[in-house]
Amino acid sequence: MTRFIFITGGVVSSLGKGLASAALGASLQARGYKVRLRKLDPYLNVDPGTMSPTQHGEVFVTDDGAETDLDLGHYERFTGVPARQSDNVTSGRIYKMVLEKERRGDYLGGTVQVIPHVTDQIKTFVLSDLTDEDFCLCEIGGTVGDIESLPFLEAIRQLSNELGRERAMVIHVTLLPYIPTAGEIKTKPTQHSVKELLSVGIQPDMLLCRSDRPIPESERRKIALFCNVNEKNVIAALDAPTIYQVPIDYNAQGFDSQVCKFFGLPVEPAPDLSRWHGIVERATKPEGEVTIGVVGKYTSLLDSYKSLAEALVHGGLANNVRVRLRWFDSEVFEKGDAVNHLEDVHGIMVPGGFGERGAEGKIKAATFARTRRVPYFGICFGMQMAVIECARNLANLPRASSSEFGYTEEPLVGLMTEWIRGEQLVKRSAAGDLGGTMRLGAYKCHLVEGTKVRSIYGSDVIQERHRHRYEVNINYREQLEAAGMRFSGMSPDGLLPEIVEYPDHPWFIGVQFHPELKSKPFDPHPLFTSFIRAAIEQSRLV
Repeated sequence: MTRFIFITGGVVSSLGKGLASAALGASLQARGYKVRLRKLDPYLNVDPGTMSPTQHGEVFVTDDGAETDLDLGHYERFTGVPARQSDNVTSGRIYKMVLEKERRGDYLGGTVQVIPHVTDQIKTFVLSDLTDEDFCLCEIGGTVGDIESLPFLEAIRQLSNELGRERAMVIHVTLLPYIPTAGEIKTKPTQHSVKELLSVGIQPDMLLCRSDRPIPESERRKIALFCNVNEKNVIAALDAPTIYQVPIDYNAQGFDSQVCKFFGLPVEPAPDLSRWHGIVERATKPEGEVTIGVVGKYTSLLDSYKSLAEALVHGGLANNVRVRLRWFDSEVFEKGDAVNHLEDVHGIMVPGGFGERGAEGKIKAATFARTRRVPYFGICFGMQMAVIECARNLANLPRASSSEFGYTEEPLVGLMTEWIRGEQLVKRSAAGDLGGTMRLGAYKCHLVEGTKVRSIYGSDVIQERHRHRYEVNINYREQLEAAGMRFSGMSPDGLLPEIVEYPDHPWFIGVQFHPELKSKPFDPHPLFTSFIRAAIEQSRLV
């Protein structure tokens, strides 16, 4: 019997609903329960694939090729449960499915309405694709009071009634601001947020209250009284030195214990959180420190690179060092000798991106890393720019470029028009839609014997997640390898370059896929572990 926990948010956005959901999932796992986590997003995009990273943060990609909200990255990093297409849905996708049914005549001439048709579709999504999970945690995006989220709130209201209290619980994440001039924590925003939730027929069973300081018992009692919840179900969510401390702190506050009591489940024995204690110990008491320069295009919103930043931290955990990140806008490097700002970093990371803006700055960063022998890790677009840099400066192809930027006489990187997925041929065209048309999801890659990546992975076949529509042109392989760059990973059919490296460089690797999406604090990705190890060696030379 699967129990459902619905997590809503109030007062303001960015309170950490996703992190709270992930931490609760990890705590329930530590008690021996099987969990699944889901995100219901109220925006009208079908998925976040066409949204700017500076508006919505990174797009997290699943093995089965779904472009999803970045909170699914939190879910995977904390629980290790691979997310699926069925774990993220938007208003746009819900309405699209409803309208497709209407066009087919599935509603038998009935008037199509938000209630029951849209809400029924949401409920179907929540209940689908579950097997033997003990808990399904469903986070509702947005803030209570937003017009966009009303159909989702109505759907979980109905579901809570249909499932009954033995199978459904609502947790509301809210804010307790501190007013310095008054010297008090204020509970009124939380009270109003709960009233807003009550106005749509939902009584929260637990309140998770974000605060920058401990909540006095008097205020806890006040919140419980005015919000009609058990005092023990008013949980303080305090700031932590590392996000991986959160499952430990929430457990100390009785978060998972109260959830178990709500469902009539045993509280004892206590969950085994030794995994998280070990991670926190390494995160807060490192033996050293390295600095990684991240040369990106979307540095105005660091959530654009959320999985990347966490994967670098994981690489530090694996090597017991603190990783300090210095963020550089790649456009700055296109002016004069600004690239010399990289002089004091121990490793250079060039992540993915789209479009020509800032591309030349990324190419300059690759030149700097190659000539100064600084560890370089290029991901997706970062790999493509490293290949163009090699072509221009080593392979006597000064006009090398990408067709993504317009017509070029030397298309070192070009649009993919077809590729193999499983046993099927997938075809795309430049005139097609942008949304959902990239090479998405997990694909196999064959590693060449005797290469650095082969020794890092310890395997000759790997499987990594992709999100791209442009690819390095295999027709230039011979010229590039003659110039010193080795193609060390290829698609199974040998047509798509997946990994390049310089054998005579301390650590210079570019990958077409996104390894950061599979890294976890308790299972750091081998490429990030190796990259940080190389940065440690570089720090000893500086």
